[in-house]
Amino acid sequence: MTYQKPADLPEKIQLFIDGEFVDAEGGAQFDVIEPVSNEVYTKAASASKADVDRAVAAAKRAFDEGPWPKMLPRERSRILHKVADIVESRDDRLALIESWDSGLPITQAKGQARRAAENFRFFADLIVAEHDNVTKVPGRQINYVNRKPKGVAGLITPWNVPFMQESWKLAPALATGNTVVLKPASYTPLSAALWPEIFREAGVPDGVFNLILGSGGVAGDALVKHPDVPLISFTGDSSTGAMISTNAAPFLKGLSLELGGKSPSVVFADADLEEALDATVFSVFSLNGERCTAGSRVLVERSIYDDFVARYAERAKNIVIGLPSDPATEVGALVHPSHFEKVMSYVEIGKSEGRLVAGGGRPEGFPEGNYVAPTVFADVKPEARIFQEEIFGPVVAITPFDTDEEALQLANDTKYGLAAYVWTSNLKRAHNFAHGIESGMVWLNSNNVRDLRTPFGGVKASGLGREGGYRSVDFYTTAQSIQITLNEAHSPRFGAGK
Repeated sequence: MTYQKPADLPEKIQLFIDGEFVDAEGGAQFDVIEPVSNEVYTKAASASKADVDRAVAAAKRAFDEGPWPKMLPRERSRILHKVADIVESRDDRLALIESWDSGLPITQAKGQARRAAENFRFFADLIVAEHDNVTKVPGRQINYVNRKPKGVAGLITPWNVPFMQESWKLAPALATGNTVVLKPASYTPLSAALWPEIFREAGVPDGVFNLILGSGGVAGDALVKHPDVPLISFTGDSSTGAMISTNAAPFLKGLSLELGGKSPSVVFADADLEEALDATVFSVFSLNGERCTAGSRVLVERSIYDDFVARYAERAKNIVIGLPSDPATEVGALVHPSHFEKVMSYVEIGKSEGRLVAGGGRPEGFPEGNYVAPTVFADVKPEARIFQEEIFGPVVAITPFDTDEEALQLANDTKYGLAAYVWTSNLKRAHNFAHGIESGMVWLNSNNVRDLRTPFGGVKASGLGREGGYRSVDFYTTAQSIQITLNEAHSPRFGAGK
């Protein structure tokens, strides 16, 4: 099995601060590996607290003294459209790098590159069309909203589909006039290192975008606790999100936390079973199963349960496993050996908690690298760990139900509440069931296809706050209320005597 290394990979990945590529303090670095062979292919600068301080100082200076926050929305919009144009023009290269760095199948990586461009185009248009309410009391006063950027935005992004996830935060933060410090995941720094040149070519001023690399415990923690960073947008696991919330609390920072998920896919007997199969298989095995909105619990009405499980298992067994660079590959290698070990530990746990009907270990022909065969467990009880805990890999638990009430109870029976999927031809049931689910998002007879205007986020352990569309504008700006009196103020005359 020969895995061709992309051309022109950097010998080292540097920080980007105030318009310049720089090494970390003292030259500190960490190894970066690719997940097919787990071999080190480059080194990345490992930022210290002092490096984070430098990046924040540059971003604050660009915010306080630079042109970016003061530009007309149309001016910023033109630059962000250029960013989108550049990303689109380089989608093949971006996809190749993303696939190499993360193990994501190349065809799915291309889709993520295109989505990244669309994120910038969407917010470039939104800030030009943005408007706020003006209210009035006839003859007495007018009130209007003055929307202002907050300052330096700290953006902390995960290792799954990293370039797209970075664009998801960068686009609204920059569109609304903030400056940013981006801290990507240490597993996948390669595609993040493409942003400096993209922004420079598009005309983003120096200091507006800054990139720090390194561990969450050092670089991420310093960013969260920095007093000159008024807002943090974080995507990652729930335990880290809880820690960030605690560490940010003394500073009263604005927080947007998009955390883990254990999303249910509920399949009723009256559903279009072929469409439900297509969607539920894709939901958990696309992106190598490393997706927060994966429908990793499939709840199936008992009258169709046995047939559904058999067909599901057959589909899982036929999934194409291969090199991430092969266009035919449907499931590639997991991102990192430590994550591979975590997922494999859950596979072993599942063998005592459910009936293994597909997968269950390494796929045949892949003795090395972070490969896990698409794995399906049936007859999983709600108290099982593989039912309750986020695995974040190509592993699914299938559970039967008898009534709508039982299905809803099972759907809500985890600490998470990010997404849910419901498959039924009964319109009343679809809406009523969706309303009863404890999740931030529900898809009815649909796969995970999201309009960028809609809110994204979860409830319970799946997060805090919402981004997407005008919710992102709300998060990255301060809505200042201005009141104008149209006649005499009529203030009580304290201290004026009789």
